[in-house]
Amino acid sequence: MARSRFSALSVLGLSALIALTGCFGPPAPAPTDTSAAPTATAAPTATPTMTASPTATATATPSPAPAIRTATAEPTTPAFPEQVAPLTIYYVAVGDNGASGPAIGCGDSLVATTTGPVRFTDQVDPSIGTLLANKNRDVGLSGLVNVLYQSDLTYVGGELIGSTITIWLTGQFILGGVCDIPRAKAQLEYTAMAASGATSAQVFVNGRHIDEVLSLK
Repeated sequence: MARSRFSALSVLGLSALIALTGCFGPPAPAPTDTSAAPTATAAPTATPTMTASPTATATATPSPAPAIRTATAEPTTPAFPEQVAPLTIYYVAVGDNGASGPAIGCGDSLVATTTGPVRFTDQVDPSIGTLLANKNRDVGLSGLVNVLYQSDLTYVGGELIGSTITIWLTGQFILGGVCDIPRAKAQLEYTAMAASGATSAQVFVNGRHIDEVLSLK
C-alpha cells in the first residue's frame, strides 16, 4: 500500500510541475512584419533661407514719369481789361529805302498807320485781324501797299512771353513775287509787336514757322 500511495503522489507532483512549466516559460517573441517598409526617420524640414530675392528690388515698379507739357497750336490768351484805342497797322512804302520807317528787303520801308478807335481786350487779335481783312492792295491815297491782300490767312491766337510776341495763323500766302516775301513777314511781325508792346515777334502758319512757309514761295 505504501508503494501505491507514493506512486499516486508522484503522479500528482509531476502533473503540477508540467502545469507550472507551461505558465512561466519564456514569452513568445512579438511577431514582426518583414514585408513592411522600414520606419523612415523624419527628414529635417528645410528651413528656407531668408536671402533677399534678386527680383525683390529689381522688379520694383518705377514711379511714373512726370507728364511733360506740350505747346498747343492755339494758346489761350490771358484776359485783359477792356479798353478803346486806335490800332496800329503796318504797310509797305515800296522803294522808300527806309526813309519813312524801318527798312526791309528790296529797298522798301515799313510804315505805321492807325485806325479809328476800336474796343478790345486783347489788342493783338483785332490788329492782326484788321490787317488780314484788308483785301485792297493800295492803302487809300497814301501810296502804301498791302502785299497780304490776296492771301487767305486767319488769326488763331497769340502769346506774349517776355518781350517776344508769338502769333499763330492758318491758311496760305498768295504773294506777287520774291520781294513780297520780306514785305509780308514784316507787316505781320511789326503789327503784332505794336499791338503787344513786344520788341520781337514769331509767326507760325499752320504750325510751321513763317520762314519755312515763305521759303517755298
